[in-house]
Amino acid sequence: MKRRASDHSPEAPAEVRLIKIDEVLAICGKSKSDLYASISKGTFPRPVKLSVRSSAWVKSEVIDWVEARMRERCRRC
Repeated sequence: MKRRASDHSPEAPAEVRLIKIDEVLAICGKSKSDLYASISKGTFPRPVKLSVRSSAWVKSEVIDWVEARMRERCRRC
């Protein structure tokens, strides 16, 4: 049985997509070392641990991060 968006909390998106590091780097334009430094500083979304050796990011959180950088750019103009 497929879950409906109403089956989740009101804040939860209808569909959550997890993406691996290669796609994260392609979306955000950071290097791997800069990405992990930003995560450590709390300025980039933390990954979701899938297993002992596997992590992924919530795609909507990565996109939100990029959009926030774009809004900051526009505010400085």
